[in-house]
Amino acid sequence: MPEPIEVRKVPILSVSDASGLAGLIDQGVLEADRVVAVIGKTEGNGGVNDYTRIIADRAFREVLVAKGSRSAEEVNQVPIVWSGGTDGVLSPHATVFATIPADQAEQTDEPRLTVGFAMSEMLQPEDIGRTAMVTKVAEAVEVAMGRAGISDPADVHYVQTKTPLLTIHSIRDAKSRGKTVWTEHTHESMDLSNGCTALGVAVALGEIDMPRDEDVMHDRSLYSSVASCSSGVELDQAQVVVVGNTRGVGGRYRIGHSVMRDALDADGIWAAVKDSGLELPERPHVSDLDGRLVNVFLKCEASQDGEVRGRRNAMLDDSDVHWHRQIKACVGGVTAAVTGDPAVFVSVSAAHQGPDGGGPVAAIADLGPGDAKT
Repeated sequence: MPEPIEVRKVPILSVSDASGLAGLIDQGVLEADRVVAVIGKTEGNGGVNDYTRIIADRAFREVLVAKGSRSAEEVNQVPIVWSGGTDGVLSPHATVFATIPADQAEQTDEPRLTVGFAMSEMLQPEDIGRTAMVTKVAEAVEVAMGRAGISDPADVHYVQTKTPLLTIHSIRDAKSRGKTVWTEHTHESMDLSNGCTALGVAVALGEIDMPRDEDVMHDRSLYSSVASCSSGVELDQAQVVVVGNTRGVGGRYRIGHSVMRDALDADGIWAAVKDSGLELPERPHVSDLDGRLVNVFLKCEASQDGEVRGRRNAMLDDSDVHWHRQIKACVGGVTAAVTGDPAVFVSVSAAHQGPDGGGPVAAIADLGPGDAKT
């Protein structure tokens, strides 16, 4: 049985700030050696060369080393996933997951939050965008599920991944070995890596059958409703964090999920919050959350038809501001309006993650007695 989970959201006050994490440790809320995952937003450009992710990663790992007993090498194995770009009202922040001793957790037989982590086999540049990557990701998801104590895929509500994308160097490496790559456009490879990874998640959870190479980025009817995929230059494997619920683990937190059908689907966000176990009226308002919502995690994508609810937009034609930034700001505003908090995890590039033009939503709620956590 996995250990109970404590989860908290902390602000990031500057590019290199990890004081929120340090404060949680100093206050005894959690122990540095028990941190099992961090998922956060940084304020960079969200592109291939977004250095803010590297700076934040270093800052958080330095705190874990300084305030715990794990070596730097051991801390480097902790999954820390950063999504760059806080366009619009989005605010830099991090959600920290840590285990707590079973005897310190609230006892309940109801489903409560559990987390599992795994790394895939090495992903070669020629794998990215092809079924070889789908297979390797699916195998890692199954391992992470087992470590989370989850046997039923229906109990998985959020799968956060980080995978490699293509760079000029990795493209050159593939060619030197007589291999081909799906694309030679490095920025396009971000969408490609994310989308192919999502298909791997969907296969592992039984949401779809194994796709063909030609389905990747083309058949948008194939998607996962729980995958949240990010990519970057700093790794060469798929880093997989499975978040779900299991009975008997105890604790005060629970996760739920839904999907946004389009960029304005606030009801999809509310559905995820309700699925997390919070009791809400038929027409909920932010005041009904009562401080019980820890955080929400969303992926978003500009619809391939260039429309939202029958109205044309120019995001996909805009040569000045990439559509990644525009749709992220839009969905971030919708999400913050629902939660009343701009520190929400909204990430772009959602190919095969939720329906076209929409995206998956996961919500973590504090169901424990007493004062809600903030």
